[in-house]
Amino acid sequence: MTDSPADATPYEVLGVPASADDETLRRAYRRAARESHPDLGGDAQHFRRVQVAWELIGTPAARRAYDTGAVRPGSSSAPSGSAAWRSGAGRDDYAPPTARRDSRPRARSHGHPGGRSREVFLAAEREWVGLGDPIADPYDPALVRSAPRSVRRLLGEALAEEATAAIIADMGIGVTVWHDLDAGTEGKLDHAVLTPTGLWAVESIDWGGPVLIEHGEVVGETLEPGERPVKELVRAARAVQKQTRVRFTGRLLVVPDSAVDEDVELIGTPRKPTALIVRRSALVQVLAGNWSPEGSVDVFAIRDRLQQTVRFV
Repeated sequence: MTDSPADATPYEVLGVPASADDETLRRAYRRAARESHPDLGGDAQHFRRVQVAWELIGTPAARRAYDTGAVRPGSSSAPSGSAAWRSGAGRDDYAPPTARRDSRPRARSHGHPGGRSREVFLAAEREWVGLGDPIADPYDPALVRSAPRSVRRLLGEALAEEATAAIIADMGIGVTVWHDLDAGTEGKLDHAVLTPTGLWAVESIDWGGPVLIEHGEVVGETLEPGERPVKELVRAARAVQKQTRVRFTGRLLVVPDSAVDEDVELIGTPRKPTALIVRRSALVQVLAGNWSPEGSVDVFAIRDRLQQTVRFV
């Protein structure tokens, strides 16, 4: 369990509403711990999630701290919630403060990472709350964590896009990135990243749980019914490619480290890969050229072409 709003809340892990009283919460924990215990035939990972959930809300003090965002999951003291989730909202200051103070040249950046996803989240949250009800702080932890998971995941996607943008920004002036590219009827492409070894179509996503690759597609319990991330990435990349007439070297799905077991996993065949699913911590390694089939590209020509033709959402 991380601080991502896309994750299952401790209440969801234990199978109770956030309004449950203390006795109901205790009974739910005992039942979940018994059913998930490895010695009784349960799943070890689920058992661990149950234990973490209980640590977060098992006592009145811990529960108040979690509900108000005083601590983040996995930490007894680090702040989270409203301030962390608001970071970068609608602004071009998405990089961490330490990175912004660094005097080294940063990657050229165009567009607003996570901007459209935040707009969609805010609209969905407004609809869920009710159009006539005021929202003092849309990123208030108590409000966000009480929202349906489908709404929380929209904020998780924005944060994922901003996290990718911050990583790319630190790659230096030899890299150029475009965010929130208009893909026409296919929606948008989160990022197009140009490095000396290739032009990459990149989607950043957080499903709030682990995923696997099956039959050339990403699957997992937390994906929406009918959701096909690889197919959607391919379509969005093709739409941008048709619009700009610049071919992508490859396609990447960037996910939180906890979502997959390997740093980089191939989707498709080695001779004709459809995409790579990449842990966030391994993104620089991939973009630096370790997975590029082309070796090098004409950076200036591609950058000029994209600058003239790319459209943003």
